[in-house]
Amino acid sequence: MNDGITTSDISQYLTFTLGDEHFAIGIEKVREVLDFTTITRVPRMPEHLLGVINLRGNVVPVIDLRLKLEMSAIEKTVDTCIMIVDVDMSGKSVNVGMLADSVQEVIDIDPSQIQPPPQLGSRVNTEFIRGMGKRHDEGFLIILDIDRVLSDDDATVLTETSEKGRIAA
Repeated sequence: MNDGITTSDISQYLTFTLGDEHFAIGIEKVREVLDFTTITRVPRMPEHLLGVINLRGNVVPVIDLRLKLEMSAIEKTVDTCIMIVDVDMSGKSVNVGMLADSVQEVIDIDPSQIQPPPQLGSRVNTEFIRGMGKRHDEGFLIILDIDRVLSDDDATVLTETSEKGRIAA
């Protein structure tokens, strides 16, 4: 039976939680999901830029996505993980680790099930929200435009941090 939807109409998203909120990012941006590991703090970084991890000899900056989205800091649990994502920063693709309370699943969302970001007035910045996807339980997923979550200042710091090279193994 063909319901008129082709596979090219379906987009895949990795779903995750930050606090009680459910978020998603396009699976094409996700490289891997890691268990929480030691993060080396780098002095004079903004609060949401937690530091760096050693990922197979590469320096990967890690941000607390909750702090970046003006939520409370993540309290580490057994489910806390680091999503390694590709972020486009000034035309360069940079691997960035993003802390999440938990990663849920990869789901398919038909574009017709995605609503535009809500208009909440000029004081609320929603430019980093790609849309609102409908969940199975009638709730919504906030679909992030991960390339827009980070500011230009973040891009400069993260690009410089990741370009410092490899960590001695």
